[in-house]
Amino acid sequence: MTTKSTTTRPRNGDAKETEAGQPPAEGTPSASHYKGLDLGTSRIVLATASGDRTRYRTELNAFVSLPYSKMTKAMLERESIHHRANGKEILAFGNRVDEFANILGGDTRRPMQTGVLNPSEPRNLEMLELALTKLCGRAGKNDKICFSVPSATNGSDADVIYHEQSIRTVLENLGFEVHSLNEGLAVVIAELKDHEFTGIGISFGAGMCNVSVSYLGLPVVQFSTTRAGDFIDYSASSVTGETPTTVRMRKESETFKLNGKSHGSSVDQALSVYYRDIIQTITLTLERVLNECRHLPPFKGPVPVIFSGGTAMVEGFHEELREALMRADLPFEILDVRRAKYGMNTTATGALVAAMANT
Repeated sequence: MTTKSTTTRPRNGDAKETEAGQPPAEGTPSASHYKGLDLGTSRIVLATASGDRTRYRTELNAFVSLPYSKMTKAMLERESIHHRANGKEILAFGNRVDEFANILGGDTRRPMQTGVLNPSEPRNLEMLELALTKLCGRAGKNDKICFSVPSATNGSDADVIYHEQSIRTVLENLGFEVHSLNEGLAVVIAELKDHEFTGIGISFGAGMCNVSVSYLGLPVVQFSTTRAGDFIDYSASSVTGETPTTVRMRKESETFKLNGKSHGSSVDQALSVYYRDIIQTITLTLERVLNECRHLPPFKGPVPVIFSGGTAMVEGFHEELREALMRADLPFEILDVRRAKYGMNTTATGALVAAMANT
């Protein structure tokens, strides 16, 4: 299927909105009643079916605390930046809060960490509730939403359970019928319809890298690692002395490349080291987990790998990941390694398809 995409320029602090061709789900009545939510550590993406199109809205999953003043509040209102006055402070959240963090010489605060609610942030659920209410709105009659959840890392099962139930409660309080979907499996559902939903889906996010090995849409193996985008930011910050926000903005700039062409600064060199570390970590973990699995299904041929996520968008990442996976000692052959056609919207698209399927 060819996807034709257009981008709508956001109005000041509004959620960034894009529009694309219909995801791989057809014939569902009242499609506008369905939403897919990618609840990422760094960004939140909402996919909504609208006729034969899918609309995407994106918000930065971060906030800053600003000293209260009438002038600051008026400025935030003028710029349409999401905020809440709270006594002697103003909590500004969503897109553009990085600007304030840079002005203040600090870092943004995160409601989530390593894929789940941030235990060191006392306002974690409060800020997520504000963001989700603004982004999703209140549900209409029969509205359904499916949101992404990460796989548990070693010893983090309880954290994932608490996180999933907390988000479910927020969305139910908004009036939705709520379902959840593993983040790696969402990549498979969004992108591997032509392969009968059989293959490996990898989501390289900010807090986690999530992997799902699927056979005919059923998860065979699912795991995650916490060596992801935030690991790159904080590690590079530690060895260069720059703030994590400064490092992240450099990482996400169009001029940084993971191919030896932009390594003129210490930040670029550090970013390259830690990017390659997360690729090696995913590859070695996939080798170990699959070779320890005693009940692999009868794959009928080489298995495709599809990857997505903001951390994987940098130029040169695709080539290095393909080379690493093709060299890996796996119990089956890799067909190809390709970037998701839905890009940053892949997990939200998979969740949207799952919301429709749950009908």
